[in-house]
Amino acid sequence: MTPTALIAEDEPLLAQALRAELARAWPELNVVAMAQDGDDAVSLALQHLPSVLWLDIRMPGRDGLDAAQAIVEDWPDDRALPLIVFVTAYDHYALQAFERAAADYLLKPVQPERLRACCERLQARLRAAAPQAAEPTEAPKASAAASMPTTDDAAVLARLRDLLGAPLGATPRPEPLQVLQVSQGAHTLLVPVDEVIYFEAADKYVRVLTAQKEHLIRLSLKELLSQLDTQRFWQIHRGTVVQWREVAQALRDESGKVTLTLHRRPERLAVSRVYAARFKAL
Repeated sequence: MTPTALIAEDEPLLAQALRAELARAWPELNVVAMAQDGDDAVSLALQHLPSVLWLDIRMPGRDGLDAAQAIVEDWPDDRALPLIVFVTAYDHYALQAFERAAADYLLKPVQPERLRACCERLQARLRAAAPQAAEPTEAPKASAAASMPTTDDAAVLARLRDLLGAPLGATPRPEPLQVLQVSQGAHTLLVPVDEVIYFEAADKYVRVLTAQKEHLIRLSLKELLSQLDTQRFWQIHRGTVVQWREVAQALRDESGKVTLTLHRRPERLAVSRVYAARFKAL
């Protein structure tokens, strides 16, 4: 199968320069889509299902990490996950996070020699993951997924989890939030974070669910997560964070999808494939 790729870069000149360099470094690679922001990257990636994603970290809307998370969570279960290369202009402190997570990344401005080395590694991984050719006496397989190269999905997920949890910069993490200030008409309620069972993204707000009540706070889930104690509050989906001690049971269906039941709420919470490994032992 001819390898395919998506390039997500909000600066047109840089996007075209990367495409031109890729044509020289990896002539067989077919760039099937160009995205100008994170939301466009998610939509086009799920439409074309490319073998490789080249994602700029800083883009309008979703950044590269958020786009990668959304793509992986919504990627078809019967297709191997794409190889992901992050393109970044971050300083060396942030690059340490990428190196620790063993992710493929390129530093802007992209150097041709570095790009060629990256392409060689990606080609080697695609060759290693490609299914073996059938014996002449063996009937051809009917499944389209069987003819696609299969990457090491567990490794892709592990790297993405590490990057999502890594601080991209040298700024120290603040003290964990203890109390939420929730507006209710003319009043402000103080809700202890200990009482929260889970948080759920809701457009420009976050739903705050306690055992008996529900509140809305005008804050993104990403901003809130940076203020929580991540040893106690676990992200289980790009839109959901749960307090682990409130989890009663993790249920895994025949397809491998994980759902959580809670001690003090009736809802069942879906766990995305990015975070499903956290519940293997439950």
